[in-house]
Amino acid sequence: MTLERLHKLLARAGVASRRACEELIADGRVTVDGHVVTTLGVKADLAVHDVRLDGGRLRPERLEYWMLNKPKGVVCTNYDPAGRRRPIDLVRGTTARLFPVGRLDADSKGLLLMTNDGELANRLAHPRYGVPKTYQATVGGRVTDDDIRHMMRGVHLAQGRARAARVDVIKRGRARSTVRITLREGRNRQIRRLLARLGHPVRELVRTRIGRIGLGGLRAGEARRLTGTEVEYLRTFPEQDAAKVEPRPSKPRRTTARAKPAARKPAKQQAPTRTAAGAKRSQRKHDADGTGKAGKGHGRHAAGSRGGRTRRREGSPRRGRRSRGHPGQ
Repeated sequence: MTLERLHKLLARAGVASRRACEELIADGRVTVDGHVVTTLGVKADLAVHDVRLDGGRLRPERLEYWMLNKPKGVVCTNYDPAGRRRPIDLVRGTTARLFPVGRLDADSKGLLLMTNDGELANRLAHPRYGVPKTYQATVGGRVTDDDIRHMMRGVHLAQGRARAARVDVIKRGRARSTVRITLREGRNRQIRRLLARLGHPVRELVRTRIGRIGLGGLRAGEARRLTGTEVEYLRTFPEQDAAKVEPRPSKPRRTTARAKPAARKPAKQQAPTRTAAGAKRSQRKHDADGTGKAGKGHGRHAAGSRGGRTRRREGSPRRGRRSRGHPGQ
C-alpha cells in the first residue's frame, strides 16, 4: 500500500492541479471512506481507500498530454458561468478530464498545454522552475534599444519588479513594432502590463513556444497529442535546466586586507588657565614656604618680598611720608 497526500492523489487522478485540489479539500467536497476531509495532511491510496469527489468515486486515470493552439476569446478555465468557449471544448478524441497548464488571457492566443497530470502541470507552471515561455507581441509605437534594456533590467509593477529573460526586435516601425519576448516567470498579464509601462500598448499577443516545444503547423483552434519525446522533455526539463535559472549570485566579498586607518594624534592638552587671584594666592604660598626661587633671592622679587610688594625694612622711613622723628626731612 502506497499512501500519498490527498491533494497530490486527486491531481494524479486528473481532477485538477494540486493547488485547485487543495481548494476542493478545504471546501469539504472530498471524502475518504465516508468521512469528509478538510485538512491537507491526510494521506490515502486509491487502490485501498474509497476516495470520492462530490459523491463520485475516484479511480486512477490514464495520463494524457495535449497541445492546443488557443484562439482569441477562449477562456482558460473548465468552469465558466458565462458560457464562453473553454479549451476543453476544442480538444476532441478523449474523455479524460484535461485542464490547462498555466493560463493565457482571453485576448491572447497561441500555445497552450492540456493534461490531467497535476504533478507535471504544477512543475511547469511554478515560477521556481523557470520554464521559458516565448511570446510574440505586436505593439504600438517604436520599440527602442532603451526600451529593451528596461525590459531586461526590470520594470516595477504592483507585485514587484518584472523582467524579461530575452527580448528580440523582429520589426521596428514608427507606429508599430513586433518583438519576441521570453519569460521565466509568470504573472497575471505580465507582458501587457510591462509594455504598457514603457508606453507600448499591446495590439496582439501570441505564445509561440514553451521550452523547446512550439506550435509547428498547428492552426488556431486545433489540438493534438504530445509525442513521447515531448512528454519526456517536459518531465525532465525542470531537473535539467533548474540550475540555469538560479538567482544572480551576490558580489564576492573582498578578500584582500584593507589598510588600517592612520591613528589619530592625541589632541594637545591645554594648560589649565589660572585667574589673577589664583596666581596671587599661589605666589604667596610659594614665598611663605621658602622653597621657590623668590625665597632664595633669585627671581623677579628678592627675598623679603610678599605678593609683589617690597617689604619695608625695620627702622626705615616710609616713602612719601615724613618721619615723625625727623621733622623737615
